[in-house]
Amino acid sequence: MNKSKLERFIQKYNLGGAVEKTIWTFKDNKLSTTFVTPGKSLLGKVSVDNFTFEDIKLGVYSTNQLQRLLSVLGDNIDIFLTKVNKSAISLKISDSEATVNFTLADLAVIEIPPKQIDWPVFDTTIDIDNKFIDTFIRGKSALPDANTFTIVDNGSVKIIIGYSTTNSNRVTIPISAKEKYLPDFLSFDANLFKEILLANRECKSASFKISSKGLAHIVFNVNNYSASYFLTATQNID
Repeated sequence: MNKSKLERFIQKYNLGGAVEKTIWTFKDNKLSTTFVTPGKSLLGKVSVDNFTFEDIKLGVYSTNQLQRLLSVLGDNIDIFLTKVNKSAISLKISDSEATVNFTLADLAVIEIPPKQIDWPVFDTTIDIDNKFIDTFIRGKSALPDANTFTIVDNGSVKIIIGYSTTNSNRVTIPISAKEKYLPDFLSFDANLFKEILLANRECKSASFKISSKGLAHIVFNVNNYSASYFLTATQNID
């Protein structure tokens, strides 16, 4: 298989190192994972279709280590599972030149995100396109110390990176909101959102839904990949 298929899957949940520990589920030629960040500010699910492997769950304790091992190999790889007494203990991944061994973790040591959650009603929908994605990424890169972005509704809806009640460096991005019902401002983690956009920037459009209760939901579907993320609002204003 092409290594980039697996690397893209990893990038969409790892989010620049925000998620290290997760359980991979192989079922019916689909690879998927659900995950939560250590601070529980983000919950998500990523899947990729047409991934041929035996049906099994694997514990990945250090995604960063797996990425470093994959970097040793070329573009075309083969993946094999090592078992002892029917329990999976490692992945052997090889190309024509080398083989790497990645030790798997016991599933019990990895936190499982909650399955049943009473999500609030999403009051507002924002259509995101590749122009917005590129602008937000550039804006956050220009303001590396800005930890939040804020959705401001003061007659027209804007996303502001580096919002403050005082004079500050900031980037303002006008947006179009459907079924608008928002408080005056609602802030979310800008670092995580930038990593979400980076991991899915090949997607030309996405649905970004906002709840006035302080939750955001964004979904990307492109090629064989599906990625869904829930972000909780923060009270911190830069």
